[in-house]
Amino acid sequence: MLAELTIQNIAVIERAELAFDRGLNVLTGETGAGKSIVIDAINAVLGERTSRELIRTGAASAKVSALFTSVSPQILALLDAQEIEQTPDGSVLITRTLQASGHSSCRVNGCPVTASVLREIGGGLINIHGQQDGQALLSPEKHCGYLDALAGNEALRNEYKSAFHSLITVKKELDSLYDSRDEKAARLDYLNYVIDEIDKAGVQPGERDALSREKTLLSNSGKVVKALQSACAALEDDRGLIAGAEDCAALIEQAAQFYEAVQPTAVKMRGLAIELGDCLADARRLADGVVFDPARLNEINERLDQLFRLAAKYGGDEEAILKTYTDAVAERGRLEVSDARIAELEQQLYALSDRLKALAAKLTESRMQTAKRFESAVMEELRFLDMPKVTFVVDRKETALSSRGGDAIEFLISANPGQPPKPIAKIASGGELSRIMLAIKNVLADADPVQTLIFDEIDTGVSGSAAEKIARKLEQLSNGRQIICVTHLGRIAAQADRHMKITKTISENETYTNITVLDTEGRAREIARIHAGEGVTQLQIDSARELLLQAEREKEQL
Repeated sequence: MLAELTIQNIAVIERAELAFDRGLNVLTGETGAGKSIVIDAINAVLGERTSRELIRTGAASAKVSALFTSVSPQILALLDAQEIEQTPDGSVLITRTLQASGHSSCRVNGCPVTASVLREIGGGLINIHGQQDGQALLSPEKHCGYLDALAGNEALRNEYKSAFHSLITVKKELDSLYDSRDEKAARLDYLNYVIDEIDKAGVQPGERDALSREKTLLSNSGKVVKALQSACAALEDDRGLIAGAEDCAALIEQAAQFYEAVQPTAVKMRGLAIELGDCLADARRLADGVVFDPARLNEINERLDQLFRLAAKYGGDEEAILKTYTDAVAERGRLEVSDARIAELEQQLYALSDRLKALAAKLTESRMQTAKRFESAVMEELRFLDMPKVTFVVDRKETALSSRGGDAIEFLISANPGQPPKPIAKIASGGELSRIMLAIKNVLADADPVQTLIFDEIDTGVSGSAAEKIARKLEQLSNGRQIICVTHLGRIAAQADRHMKITKTISENETYTNITVLDTEGRAREIARIHAGEGVTQLQIDSARELLLQAEREKEQL
């Protein structure tokens, strides 16, 4: 529950500290005193959108702090999920600072959080219901949530949502694959052409350089043979190099017989003569091996042309061509896998669709069973709230499956006998909306995990017996939870467990709002003021005291 609220520099409130109790807490005060500002401050600390206009004139910043105690396990689990440190006593302290520059900062137990996280946490701590909040009853898309809360469909609805989101994810991937299928077919044709062309060409690394060398040899074979034959002649004729080398070796060997230092030179010269003989043998062999083959030359030219064409299309050399081939094979594999993926996803889609339909049917069955009980309970509450002729109906229409299931749920009412039920928005007045909302909240009380409810002038447009019934229902609803109510009705104020009065004062051209916890006498005077306005008489104060005594007796009977 909300234990403490501290407000600094919000509108006309320079500083205010409010302490709330379990049960019914009431805020009263003259119009314009600042009651709505308190609600604005609570909205701000819960992460709702705010305007810099909310900051008190002349102040650089504003700050709201809210201390919650006895929070639910769901909130503690949410704190853990957000890695927010928990306090030893399990309380939750939320602060929000607003800057005149437009920036704001949010903290939960001292940990910085975003406004969206703060809204998620705040939504589990407080529900605020005011004249504008009554519009929730006018929004059919919210009615299904009311029904699910009473039916206890949270687990089933979460299971359905999970299946629904899985189906959406599969469908998006399938649509993407379907959209690219024509492009993929054209791409596959191209890849198959590339793979087939390079594969048939049988390209080998370094092949073009080797063929170019062979082409050069064949094109100059005559010159090569003539040069080799001339070299052989120079080596082997009577006055050739070999003969001269052998004669020279013999002469040096003769000298070495008598001059030992000449021996190494003799060995070298003899080796040279032998190597010249080997060179002659190699030259003869190489000359015999050179054969001019026009057919082979044509074959080489055709192959080089083919390799040049492939290089121009797929890269500068054989390695680049082969890389193109490898990449094309890999891409084709991926595209072919996508066909298998489509088949796999189609099977998933069929299975998820069947599961979703089954879960939607379960939701529908649960909602319809609960709807009858809900209708009966709400009408019983409405009869108590002086609306005995109102017929309340839960209308259900089948729809295409959405994130909420296959049901369009809308609350209808018939204000007069014989009139067909119509949407609440077309029938209910402001006062009727207030009572209908209070009736629904009372029926849903046990199903709602939020322990603090705020009613901002829910009594607008009602008076007399209806006001008294609303007061008693608020008291009943506050049993075991915390209710904070801004009211202009003395009857509701009399029912309070804690009564706070909001007043506005002007000092030195500055406007200030003060909040005071009233004692019994203060409550009597405030209730008398609510009833009579200015110029309260003693008789009116005595009447207010009697009203307070009556409220106490009613509490004892509950």
